[in-house]
Amino acid sequence: MTPHYFSEKPGGKETLFKIKIKVRGLELEIYSAPGIFSHQKLDFGTRVLIENMIIVDNAKVLDLGTGYGVVGIVYGILSPNSSITMVDINERAVKVAKLNVKMLGLQNCRVLKSNLFERVQETFHNIILNPPISAGLTICYKLIEDSIAHLNQYGLFQLVARHKKGGRRLMEKIIETAGNCEVIAKSGGYWVYVTRKK
Repeated sequence: MTPHYFSEKPGGKETLFKIKIKVRGLELEIYSAPGIFSHQKLDFGTRVLIENMIIVDNAKVLDLGTGYGVVGIVYGILSPNSSITMVDINERAVKVAKLNVKMLGLQNCRVLKSNLFERVQETFHNIILNPPISAGLTICYKLIEDSIAHLNQYGLFQLVARHKKGGRRLMEKIIETAGNCEVIAKSGGYWVYVTRKK
């Protein structure tokens, strides 16, 4: 089977380079590498998520499937009193995200290699996800169920997806699992869905 960005060991050479990202009023220059999701530039769905995600201060936050770490990094910069855990199954993504956190001097961010919630036992105030739709709905549904199970009471789960390319089904799964779902943003076919754990 060909390795994907959601594989533990991705394909391609591990060649580090920097990309420039302007998002949510920040200008960042961070490391990336082949074999990581959208490694050449920030993908549009993640941009929509970052620009619209609800930031709760003084919160325990999980950036699930962090890639090179941009979601967790932006959250960590904008909410310095929050504690951000960034996880990915992709060992190269974890390595690069750790490098970016260190380069930016973010003391409130930690990066872990974890298959889904395998190494994540605690609960969070805020879980943020751009799900790997190409991995299939079964994995995406599990990510939704496990994320909501790992929320504190009144915690937020925020997810971005193309509404007509699987997002509608993910929204239905969120409602089935948590009992509520709000759409807080729509842009270029991407919707940001938010649920609050009751």
